Amino acid sequence: MPRFSVIIPCFKVQGFLRECLDSVLDQSYRDIEVVAVDDCSPDDCGAILDEYAALDERVRVLHLEENVGLGRARNAGLPHATGDYLFFLDSDDTLTPGALRAMADRLAEADDPDVLVFDYARTYWWGGTRRNVLAQVLARTDETFTAAERPEILDLLMVVWNKVYRRDFVEREGFTFPPGYYEDTPWTFPVMFAAGRIATLDRICLNYRQRRQGNILSTTSRKHFDVHAQYERVFAFLDDRPELAARWRPFLHTKMGEHCLDILSKPDRLPPSDKAEFFRRTAEMFRAYRPRGAEVPAELRVLERGTLGYPAYRLRRESGRAGRELERRARQARGSVAGRLGRVRTAVRTRRPVDPGLVVYSAFSHRGVLGDPAAIHRKAREIAPHLRGVWVVRGEEEAASLPPDTEHVLLGSADYHRAVERAAFLVNNVNWPYAVPKRPDSVHIHTHQGTPLKYMGADLLGRPGARHGLDVPQMLRRADRWDHSLVAGRYAERMWERAYPCHFASARTGSPRNDVLVNAGPEAGRRTRERLGVPDGNTVVLYAPTRREYRRGGYVERIDLARLAADLGDGHTLVVRLHPSLAGGPARGLGLSELHRRGVLIDATDEPHVEDLMLASDLLITDYSALMFDYVLLDRPVLVHADDWPAYTASRGAYFDITAEAPGHVSRSYRELAWLLASGAWRDEEAARLRSAFRARFCEYEDGRAAERVVRTLLLGEPMPEPGGVPGARTVPDATGRDLLASP
Repeated sequence: MPRFSVIIPCFKVQGFLRECLDSVLDQSYRDIEVVAVDDCSPDDCGAILDEYAALDERVRVLHLEENVGLGRARNAGLPHATGDYLFFLDSDDTLTPGALRAMADRLAEADDPDVLVFDYARTYWWGGTRRNVLAQVLARTDETFTAAERPEILDLLMVVWNKVYRRDFVEREGFTFPPGYYEDTPWTFPVMFAAGRIATLDRICLNYRQRRQGNILSTTSRKHFDVHAQYERVFAFLDDRPELAARWRPFLHTKMGEHCLDILSKPDRLPPSDKAEFFRRTAEMFRAYRPRGAEVPAELRVLERGTLGYPAYRLRRESGRAGRELERRARQARGSVAGRLGRVRTAVRTRRPVDPGLVVYSAFSHRGVLGDPAAIHRKAREIAPHLRGVWVVRGEEEAASLPPDTEHVLLGSADYHRAVERAAFLVNNVNWPYAVPKRPDSVHIHTHQGTPLKYMGADLLGRPGARHGLDVPQMLRRADRWDHSLVAGRYAERMWERAYPCHFASARTGSPRNDVLVNAGPEAGRRTRERLGVPDGNTVVLYAPTRREYRRGGYVERIDLARLAADLGDGHTLVVRLHPSLAGGPARGLGLSELHRRGVLIDATDEPHVEDLMLASDLLITDYSALMFDYVLLDRPVLVHADDWPAYTASRGAYFDITAEAPGHVSRSYRELAWLLASGAWRDEEAARLRSAFRARFCEYEDGRAAERVVRTLLLGEPMPEPGGVPGARTVPDATGRDLLASP
């Protein structure tokens, strides 16, 4: 008996069906059966299903003699399902890689609950991806529960396909699908009300395709009136279950009103001539099913007025549209006023004197005290305490996380404008907004965010995919305000001057944020390891992939992280840090968050100081991240996983071939990567030689005194010797002080 029965009804989806089936049958978890139902589809769906059934014995096909609709097609598949759990997958949607394995693991962990609810992402026809906005509801996964214990679970999209159901629970309760539109409603609500044990999985397991056309619920039709009958079925279910009715009838009453008004508000659902009738039927049902003494939310009270409520509803909708239009015009007006004020402010700036002791800092688009600017600020407080350092942060949340005694201003505030207008020095690792003035007697110091491998600045002009949404000429106009560009070596100096053909001078200082790496002692990183929960004596492997320009959203899952963690074996801890631009997108929902919760690995994407992670690790696995230029300063091994190097260079461009001049061994497939790890080659003498050569070429000015050099030479105007060159080769200690080249 298989673990999962995947029931897939099919009707007029020949363009998407192969992708759907492949996403199921190519899963690493194989203990499944597929019950595919050809709902008398007039296209080639039936032939495609038969083709797959002939190639894979796990696929069974039912050919219906007449078209019965989505709900009854699912019902047709139910008697043929033999798995422990039922999974109803729509034939234009797809599973994400590893989804079934993650579900199986969670079901085992939760001791076979009645229902498992998992996450999904909307994938749009134009290429965009958006994670379920209520994903946080799934984050509490420590125990099973009922809907009464955690009613917020019902705030999620109440559809059938974001859950799997224990088959004997479904059969015992007699759940089936009715005909008509909105057939998920009389399935999901009764299932969730009746389930004795519900579990959640905080992982994106399904891509919910948003089709440009062909979506049934976006078809203008009177069939949308079916929603009323579907809710009547749910109320009838509660009438038969008095033990559930008292708890859920008020909730269902409100949900029904909200759902029906939402349908009415959509421009593509109901014919305009039928909207008044739809409102009237909704109002009749709302009054008929209102529980005695139930409080009606303000936005639904219009339904209590019956036919008279429809003019009020339309007036409210039209008022809302008018209000939004007024707000749009107000924003335009405010923008015009802001422009005039900006011109006035420009005139005032020339009359306000520059404060020679004021240094204004910002990093990573005003996210906090981070990166090179933070290192410069710390050193300035140490050796030049008369300089006043002020940080720009973008909001109160960032301000609350600042270190104690950090003076700051909020972006856009009056204090912010005064600070940037009067500062003698402005230090940033990202371009300042164009409105920030560049006065002749102020100095702008740009620190960058590392040594470049991929194309930057003007070099992106020939890479339209990589510069999508980026105004390169405007970026260069902003860079014209730089006075000094900090560089870690002559290579970086050449590349930055090529990428930004502007008016600055290159400052051969080294990278201030890397001083802590150059000067690291044997105990460096121990506190971070303890905070992350790394067991004593474990080898820490830091995996830090970069983003991809050839994929919308930037994330391509190059490595199966669960497999990598398992292949590393006992005595190893895998720490994953995604590129910061991916931190808020769907990437972490594709398994990373769930693997972190289960203790398979550590998700360190939110760690603010990447240098702490480098110090805490023993090995870096990366692809094309600039992190490698910093990590070699620790003289610890680096593996470059370059399985898509041709695609990456074709889309983004690179200044040199990292596979030919790498800081360590290079893998071009997961098999090669696994061999390098298992054989110990990752820490052999050849790896040390490659690392030493890489460090000598790219880190010439990294002598551990970069921050001091910036403060003394650029802020104070004092002389200081130029960097003495990269420190010589050292022994190769890991984060616990062991010699990685010694025999284990």
